[in-house]
Amino acid sequence: MRASFRLGRIAGVPVGVNWSVLVIFLLIAWALSASLFPRSYPGHSALAYGAAGLSAAVVFFLGLLAHEVSHSVVAKRNGIGVGGITLWLFGGVSELKGEARDPGAELRIAGIGPLVSLLIGFFFGGMAVVLALAGQGGLLLGALSWLAGINILLAIFNVLPAAPLDGGRLLRAAVWKATGDRTKASVVAARAGWVLGAVLIGLGLWRFLVGAGIGGLWLALIGWFLIGAAGMEERQARMGSALRGVRVAEVMTPEPQTASAEMTVADFVDHHLFTYRHSSLPLTEDGGRPVGLVTLDRVRGIPADRRSATTLAEVACRADELVLASPDEQLNDLLPRLSECSDGRALVVTDQRLVGIVSPSDISRAVQRGSLREQMAGGRR
Repeated sequence: MRASFRLGRIAGVPVGVNWSVLVIFLLIAWALSASLFPRSYPGHSALAYGAAGLSAAVVFFLGLLAHEVSHSVVAKRNGIGVGGITLWLFGGVSELKGEARDPGAELRIAGIGPLVSLLIGFFFGGMAVVLALAGQGGLLLGALSWLAGINILLAIFNVLPAAPLDGGRLLRAAVWKATGDRTKASVVAARAGWVLGAVLIGLGLWRFLVGAGIGGLWLALIGWFLIGAAGMEERQARMGSALRGVRVAEVMTPEPQTASAEMTVADFVDHHLFTYRHSSLPLTEDGGRPVGLVTLDRVRGIPADRRSATTLAEVACRADELVLASPDEQLNDLLPRLSECSDGRALVVTDQRLVGIVSPSDISRAVQRGSLREQMAGGRR
C-alpha cells in the first residue's frame, strides 16, 4: 500500500497516509457526531457533537499510528529494516524489509502492536472511570469511553490467529517453533486468514440481509480484504521457499546492453530498439556506473514529435530511485526492495560498475526452477 503523501518521520521511520484514510476518517467522525453521541448524550449543539466526533476520530488514528510504530521499532531492534509506515482504509501497514530470523523475533514484532492498542484502550478506559466516579458525564466521557472500547476491540481483532493480522504472525511463530519449518508456518497462517475472511463475508452478508445496513457490508469488505491478503501471503511464502539459498548472481542477466543518458529517444527507437532483446535499458556513465533505467513503457509514453528533443535521461528512472544489488546477495533479501521499484527491476553492481540486471522474468524462471527442485527433493524423500 503506497502513501499518497508523507507526514514526516517517527523513530526514524517515514510515515505516510493513503488517500483512502479520508474515507474511513470521515465515516467514523460522521457516525459519532451524527448518531452515537447525539443518541447517547442529548442536549448539546451540533457544533459540540461535530467537535467531539472529529476529536475522537483523530485520536483513534493516532492510536493506529502508535500501533504501527511499535511494530517498526521492535522490528528494527530485531535487525529488520523498515521502509515506512502507511495508514490506509483498513488501518496501517509497516513495510518491513525482511523476515524475522527466528520464531522469538516474530513473536515480539507481532505481539507488540496489539499490546500497545490494549494499553491505549485501558488508558482511556481508566480516564473514563475516573470521570464517572467524579460525577462528570457528557461528551468527554462519551468520547473517552468510545476510544477505550474501540482500541480494546482493535487489539482483540488483531490477535485473531489468521494472516495478515498480528494474530496470524503469532500463529506463524508458534507453528514455526513447533515444526522448525517457516514456510509451513506461513501457509498455515495464510489458510487461517482465508477461513476467517470467508466467515466474515458470510456473517457480513447475513447481517446486511437481516437489516444491519452498511455495517454488514463493511464486515464483508474486511473479509474480502483478508482473503486477498492471505492468498498473497501464501504465494509469497511459497516463492520465498523456492528461492531460499539462491543468490542474485544465479538469476541475473549478466553484462546487459547499456546506453548513454544523453542518447535521444528518437535515436534509441530508430537505431537500437529492434537490436535490443530486453524491455529495459540501463543507462551508464564513467565506465559502467549506473545512472538510470529506461523501460519500453517509459519510451512508449513519449509522443513521436517530442522524441528527437527528449533524452533517455529525461524519461529514465533516476539514479536515486534505482534498486541496486550485489551478485552475492540472497534473492529473498532483494525481493522486498524490488516491490518498491515502479519498474520492478534491480541493477547488479560490483565496485559501482554494472555487471547484471534482474527482471520480473528472471524471478519467475528462478521460482519455477526452485519449485521443481523442491518437488524432486520431496520425491527422493
